[in-house]
Amino acid sequence: MKLYDKEKTKASILWRKVFLTTFLAVILTALFSCARNTEPISRTDFYFDTVIQITLYDTEDEAVLDGCFALAEKYENLFSATKEGSDVWNINHADGETVTVSEETVKLLIWAADYANTTEGRIDPTIRPVSELWDFGSEGNAHVPEDTDIREALSHVSYDNIRFGTAPSDETGESVYRTVTLTDKKAAVDLGFIAKGYIADKMKEYLLSQGVNSACLSLGGNVLAIGEKPDGSPFRIGIQEPFAETGKTIDTVEIRDTSVVTSGIYERCFYEDGVLYHHVLDTATGYPVDNELAGVTIICESSAKADALSTSCLCLGLEKGRKFLDAQGDVAYLLVTRDGAQYASENFP
Repeated sequence: MKLYDKEKTKASILWRKVFLTTFLAVILTALFSCARNTEPISRTDFYFDTVIQITLYDTEDEAVLDGCFALAEKYENLFSATKEGSDVWNINHADGETVTVSEETVKLLIWAADYANTTEGRIDPTIRPVSELWDFGSEGNAHVPEDTDIREALSHVSYDNIRFGTAPSDETGESVYRTVTLTDKKAAVDLGFIAKGYIADKMKEYLLSQGVNSACLSLGGNVLAIGEKPDGSPFRIGIQEPFAETGKTIDTVEIRDTSVVTSGIYERCFYEDGVLYHHVLDTATGYPVDNELAGVTIICESSAKADALSTSCLCLGLEKGRKFLDAQGDVAYLLVTRDGAQYASENFP
């Protein structure tokens, strides 16, 4: 795997945790129209192992922000693979038994399995046994696992191990998909490649229902704009340059009422014996994917789709990834290679 300047990469990792949040706060506040009668309200918190910032521009109702973060807590209690008692945690600890879960959990798992099928397994929601070995989410405990352990964990990775079943809906009583069974007792699921995008989309639905038509949501590398700024100008989103000095952007895009999601191999990673290991894992080898790509930025209306596509592309590599994204038809993208080359779709702003 290609080596990079270690100190620059460490700085990029630290910046990645706060860059989009800070960048948005500075840019959007500085460009905010002075003609308005209200000031934007904003709140920051920590969910899904990432910083979340929500800024609302056409309301001063703090209760609306309360509702957003109530949703964040709700979905963490459904989708987190590490929070004991969540739907995903219960599925992974059921020892192969059938588990009844939220309709939304089943819905998201079905979407995740569909992306696994579309990419021929290059992205797979059952990667959890392997990712647990790497422990990228810990502070200072991530390490290269034993090869024998990786091969054993890989034997339990297959989205074909997921079975869905029906049960009465809590809301309507009608029979809907409500149960999940892992046919391999050692299999486990992880929705990390799509969950934050889904949550951003659900927050957007909630905000629109509350009459909010101008807002910006940042969930780590997932940014979702609702409408435009009150003065009619677009939101400006900075895209971090992979492995660059702290805060250096490779591009800035202007968006209205859409999502921008960036995934990269410079995010959650660590060094061991001078080699960089990142969190995007190859389902064929159990090791980090090793191709030309360093970062993928997707722009499309659905944040969940952008989330899944960005990781899928990283796993597929440059040529297959471009073909995969071009076939989508309703997305714009910017791909950045490890050597700094950029490949943008014709509709990239």
